[in-house]
Amino acid sequence: MSKVIDAAIAALSAKLGTGYDGVAKFVLLGEGAIICDASGVRAGDDPADVTLTASTEVFQALLAGEISATSAYMSGKLALDGPLTLAMKLGQALR
Repeated sequence: MSKVIDAAIAALSAKLGTGYDGVAKFVLLGEGAIICDASGVRAGDDPADVTLTASTEVFQALLAGEISATSAYMSGKLALDGPLTLAMKLGQALR
């Protein structure tokens, strides 16, 4: 597993706490994928209810609070596959 994925798992775990109600996948281009669900956060490429795809730089900015998920999505820096409502719920959890 890459250091970027390891760091992202730690940061997401801290933000999401005990888990996420649903199944979400973050795809970090060139690095891999992370799954967030009721059991927590882990590396993986399992099927998900919603998938968010971004560069490593954008993902790190999201986690650091330097950019909102809404801004990243509206500017085309964050791609979404799945219901917008689930992505918005996840975006709020990342604040």
